[in-house]
Amino acid sequence: MSDVIVLGGGMVGSAMAIDMAKSHSVTLADYSQDVLDAVKQKCSSLSTQQLDVTDTNALQSTIHPFDLVICAVPGFLGFNTLKSIIEANKNVIDISFFPENSLDLDALAKQHGVTAIVDCGVAPGMDNVILGYYNEKLKLTDFECLVGGLPKERKWPFAYKAPFSPIDVIEEYTRPARYVENGQLIVRDPLTDCEDVWFDGVGTLESFNSDGLRSIIYTMPHIPNMKEKTLRYPGHVEYVRVLKESGFFDEKPIEVNGISVSPLEFTSKVLFKEWKLAETEEEMTVMRVTVKGTNADGQVEEVVYTLHDEYDPETQTSSMARSTGYTATAAANMFLDGLFDKRGVFPPELVGGHEGCFEYFLRYLRERGVRYVKNVRVIAQKK
Repeated sequence: MSDVIVLGGGMVGSAMAIDMAKSHSVTLADYSQDVLDAVKQKCSSLSTQQLDVTDTNALQSTIHPFDLVICAVPGFLGFNTLKSIIEANKNVIDISFFPENSLDLDALAKQHGVTAIVDCGVAPGMDNVILGYYNEKLKLTDFECLVGGLPKERKWPFAYKAPFSPIDVIEEYTRPARYVENGQLIVRDPLTDCEDVWFDGVGTLESFNSDGLRSIIYTMPHIPNMKEKTLRYPGHVEYVRVLKESGFFDEKPIEVNGISVSPLEFTSKVLFKEWKLAETEEEMTVMRVTVKGTNADGQVEEVVYTLHDEYDPETQTSSMARSTGYTATAAANMFLDGLFDKRGVFPPELVGGHEGCFEYFLRYLRERGVRYVKNVRVIAQKK
């Protein structure tokens, strides 16, 4: 049994803390005592501690006694929090999904003898793990990930709910989307190239460009075609683009009756009720990961992994918390079990390239009911 601290008690952070507490001594830290009290009621074996991660001295002092840190703070706090954890010589699993490049901290992690596994959720996360595994098995030419979290009830106009704040979702709609086509890095506006895609058990969804490739742009430069697209119910993109084009996502303040107001903050406040996922509200996570490449026999294979996961009413755990959080706790337990001990910053594709780690992820998730279904077909025979 190891001593583990989880930073951030939100929907995903609390699910991770409860999962880790099954086999380890776990402390959950959060800025809000109310959040900590609510999670404590769900899992009495957890210890809790109020903590402001922006106070570097307090953060480093708090994490000092622990064997492993799991970081689930909001994205805007993520990079500096991870940097402070590394400087405190602590190994860490991170799912804060900050906009900065995590590989910029690789040299620092090596200097401090730290293992930092980052972006360890569902996507980025398991899609990277799958890519990393098949990068060792095939000469890859194509990678595509289609992913989205969706409410079971489609409520007009947005037909969308999120387990995190609207301002984090809006970031996905405003940050330029990068993908790779014919070996060239392409930058497009988000919410573009909208296509209808069919998913069994769900129906037609719309996919659109979003900036989800992240680290694999740098770690997998030899793959000529790579793209990640977000999934929503049909019609969502049009309504969001109306808000975006009308200036509701602008950060620059405007004056309203003598008061300076940020359109982005105003919009986030308005959408909070509309997009807020209730604690026991049913939702699902849908993902399709496709890789193509040539195998050792010269055949071109297409490998597809599909995920359809839903809210668990028995544990009252959201699908997004399960599919994201349990990927991170798989990485945490895998590290504590000694399966991965390299030093530096490692996005999941660099972990998934190790067959034992890849199999550990899938087995760990399957044991918790998060199941990836694999289909393989040969799309071109060798000549």
